[in-house]
Formats: sequence, structure tokens, C-alpha cells
Amino acid sequence: MKESMRNRLEQLSHRLIEIDALLSDPDATADMDNFTRLSRERAEIEPVVTNFQSYVDTEQDMLTAQEMLRDPELKELGEEEYQTTKDRLEALESELQILLLPKDPDDERGVYLEIRAGAGGDESALFAGDLLRMYTRYAENNRWQVEIVSTSASEIGGYKEVIARIDGDGVYERLKFESGTHRVQRVPETEAQGRVHTSTCTVAVMPEADELDEIEINPADLRVDTFRASGAGGQHVNKTDSAVRITHLPTGVVVECQDDRSQHRNREKAMKVLAARLKDQQVQEMQAQEAEQRKSLVGTGDRSERIRTYNFPQGRITDHRINLTMHKLNLVMEGDLDELVQALLNEHQAAQLAALAEG
Repeated sequence: MKESMRNRLEQLSHRLIEIDALLSDPDATADMDNFTRLSRERAEIEPVVTNFQSYVDTEQDMLTAQEMLRDPELKELGEEEYQTTKDRLEALESELQILLLPKDPDDERGVYLEIRAGAGGDESALFAGDLLRMYTRYAENNRWQVEIVSTSASEIGGYKEVIARIDGDGVYERLKFESGTHRVQRVPETEAQGRVHTSTCTVAVMPEADELDEIEINPADLRVDTFRASGAGGQHVNKTDSAVRITHLPTGVVVECQDDRSQHRNREKAMKVLAARLKDQQVQEMQAQEAEQRKSLVGTGDRSERIRTYNFPQGRITDHRINLTMHKLNLVMEGDLDELVQALLNEHQAAQLAALAEG
């Protein structure tokens, strides 16, 4: 193990002792914000320190095995013990390297998931509905909360655009690589000749911005328009100006929300989506400036980047960024995304480790 890595692990071990002492103080809960911050820091550090302690213990086992090698009567047993502890040390060091990788500060945040129909007309809108269902099922499997924030429904079903808020543990970490263009190849129900059509949808996954986040929105930079809601909605439609459209003048970002009967609640939801979009712009700009990040799975962050193809006739799904093909399309569309998501995370970690090794 490199000395710099061991020093970092020892620092974290000492920090865990400090945090435990602070949290055990009778007055620790007097400042709940500080208590929460320390508890979160402890939760991040503890698995690293636990693995490091296992590494130190295994080093002691290695010394014992080396002592056995010097004893003719125990040499055979010592050789077996030495190899076992050597393999264990290598495995633990690899785990520790991953645990020490820089954490994305947004990983534990909830997200705003935007799905927009692209090329392909009605079929694209139907696929947008299928993608929303896929992500909703995946969220349910992870016990995340899903709230539909805004919809623009298609006349034959599906969506021209839909925005959902997904909240829970590690949502952004698991979904952040879903941003990009998703291509579907299948025979539309309206296709009499049985020909396969190709259409696309774009997906944007944006971490939710904190109320006290660095995203500052000057009210003078906003144009707020109200209008009557459209689409299916019974007597409420076209009777009150409850729908809200907010334009952020400096960037040209436009957010609409009309799903709630209350203009106030629509405005509140739209402001939260706007904050997430502006935060997302900052993230993309930062990635564009950092060459190593541009090489990672996040790519350029360009929404036009084709990331995945869903081929229904062959029951095949292909992620083009990591050259992964799986013949389990039906399961994926039912929300079984774990294998795909984990493969993307593993590849991202491998890229981070390679970048560290080069550095």
C-alpha cells in the first residue's frame, strides 16, 4: 500500500474517533444541523475505517504466516496461510481504493427526471411513457418516492414531455448515467406492414438543488406568465389561470407547470425545477472544463449523445458507452435496471482509478 494512501486511512481512523466523541457529548443534539452533519460524515467514514482495520489485522496475519515459513514443521501450512493472506490483502486494498475515490457531493440527492419525445412522432411519445414507467418501477423496487411534477400528454398516449421528482437514498448516484438520447427500435401498433421503426427520447437526470444551495435566482431575472391549463382535466380546464410558465432571462431556460389546481403550488414546483436545471447547467459546464471527467461515462453531458438502444424485435438492450448488450429487454422495461446501473457504476469507478494511477 502506498504511504499516501495509508496516511489518508489513518487520518480517517482518527477522525472517526473524534466524531464519536463529539456525538456522545450530552449537548450534541443542541445544534441539530451540526449533529446531522457529523452523523452523515460518520456514516461515510465508518465503512472505510472498518475495511482499513481489516487490512491492518490481515497484515498481522501475514507476519504470522512469515514466521511459520521459518519453522520446517510449519512451512507447508505457512505457505498456504501466506498465499491466503496475500490474496486477502490485495482484495482489501482494491476495496479501499474504491472507498477512497472522490465522492460526488450530489450522489445522495433526489433528482428531477425529464423525459422528452424526440424523433419519431407518436411512437416517440409512447416510448417516453414506457421510459417513465420503467424508471417508476425501478424507483418502487428501491423504495424511492416518485412525484409527477409536470406533463405534456400526447394525443394517442404517452408524453411529449414529462418531469418527475424522485426522492430517496442514493437516487442521483444510481440514475445519473441515464442522461442522454435513448433510441427504440420496434414495430408500432399502427404499422400495418410490420416494419420496424426507429425513434428517440431524450432523458435528463438533474440533482435536486438545496433551498440553501449555491443556486441563487434573482427575481428580477424571471418572467412569470400565468395561463389556463390545457389537456384532460374536467371542469377545471380553461376556467382559471393556474398554469405557470417561468422564463429565466439570462439563460433562456423555460419551465412550465400546470398539473396542480393551485397557481401557487405550480409556481413553487416550477421554481424547484428551474433551480435543478440551472444547477445541471453548472455541472455540465464544470465537466466541460475538466478533461478527465469528459473521458468518463458521463461523457460530455450532451443530451444529444446516443447512449442506449432498446431493440424490441430481438429483445435486446445495448448501452453504447460501455459496449454492454443484454437480452433481457422485457425485464429492464419492468424496472429491473440493477445489472445495467451497476455495470455503469463499475466502469465509472474503473475510469476514476485509472485517472488516479496516471496522476
